[in-house]
Amino acid sequence: MFVCTACSNKEKETDTGKPKILWLDAEANFKRFSDQDSIRFYLDLAKNTGFNGIVVDVRPMEGDVLYKSKILKPLTTFGDGYVYERNWDYLQFFIDEARKRNMKVTVSAGILPAGLVRQKTGTAYEDTSWDDKVCIAYTPDGLKSMKETSEYAVFLNPALTSVQTLVSEYVSEIVSNYDFDAFTLDYCRFCNANYDFSDSTRVAFEKFIGKKVERFPEDIFTYNDKAERVPGKYYKQWWEFRSTTITNLISSIRKTIKGKKPDMKLNYWAASWIHSIYGNGQNWGSKKHYDPSEMFPEWASETYKNTGFADQMDVFMLGSYLYDVYGLDNNESIEYAIDRAYKLIGDDCEIYGTVYGENNIKNMEDAVYVCLTQSAGLMVFDIVQVIKYNMWDDIKRGIGRAEGNNN
Repeated sequence: MFVCTACSNKEKETDTGKPKILWLDAEANFKRFSDQDSIRFYLDLAKNTGFNGIVVDVRPMEGDVLYKSKILKPLTTFGDGYVYERNWDYLQFFIDEARKRNMKVTVSAGILPAGLVRQKTGTAYEDTSWDDKVCIAYTPDGLKSMKETSEYAVFLNPALTSVQTLVSEYVSEIVSNYDFDAFTLDYCRFCNANYDFSDSTRVAFEKFIGKKVERFPEDIFTYNDKAERVPGKYYKQWWEFRSTTITNLISSIRKTIKGKKPDMKLNYWAASWIHSIYGNGQNWGSKKHYDPSEMFPEWASETYKNTGFADQMDVFMLGSYLYDVYGLDNNESIEYAIDRAYKLIGDDCEIYGTVYGENNIKNMEDAVYVCLTQSAGLMVFDIVQVIKYNMWDDIKRGIGRAEGNNN
């Protein structure tokens, strides 16, 4: 098992140059950031709080976008009645204003979501040509299109060449047309274990295992009378296939980005609870340091470890969205999550601790401090929560404490 020798020295670090990033979610802030003065105001506030970088979300789960695109439609509403059609470039304005404040810019895109189910809006609902790209659900009630489920968003099927091509095209468009520092992949995964069970994915899976699947999806798993999964004969191979699919997509995106801008960082956000997200195809661990078959033989094959994508990232934004801050023996703490991430990733990439504002209303200062002293950087999600709960001063104190600037 890898041991991070640098971890014991992390609390002594006072590097003021560490990334301190505030995430700006597109959906939650759509109306707020339809006004340029509002953008300037909150960037000033973020800078004065101690943030030196922002994440600008330009492709939320609806699938329409907040940058100038020849491929995807502009986002003008989220279905709450508020409609705003910009005559200015949202992403470029953020970049320009951030540069004036000496702040770095990370662009985030929801890679595979393409529509909101409840509102019936977005890419997947705009015409029927998208229907064969949408994931298929396998539930105790049978097979059905994701558009017919109660999920929040529709996801495109990452096993499809057509979807992979679409992703490559719009990522290339963003990277080619804008000058920024890093690109973060969000929702670059399967929605959950119930998707995708389309005929196209069946064919891809058969190619992966080198044989025909006689009973699909029953040979993957079935459901018992409690709606629990009962493994079939290809159960472990299925999860390895899905993880391979996502890792290959990430690798392809990396090639696209580095081919255009070699110095641009590729970031990936995922939840810290890696053992619970195998159903999403997310193995963010290192091929060298994480072998889940040792701890989770019920779902992980001996070769599952080869699907780890830590070496494809420059930065892993560790989703340590937890209520507790301290406790290396507390698996529900931010401190534990960061420590485990270093053990599972090693030196494959940098790790930033990230916090979810609403979870840390009462201990945000400590959460910020731990992320900055025990990882390579900090990301706070999301500005809408920082505003709602007025956490600016708590964050500022946490940053100052980590950097030795508090009186």
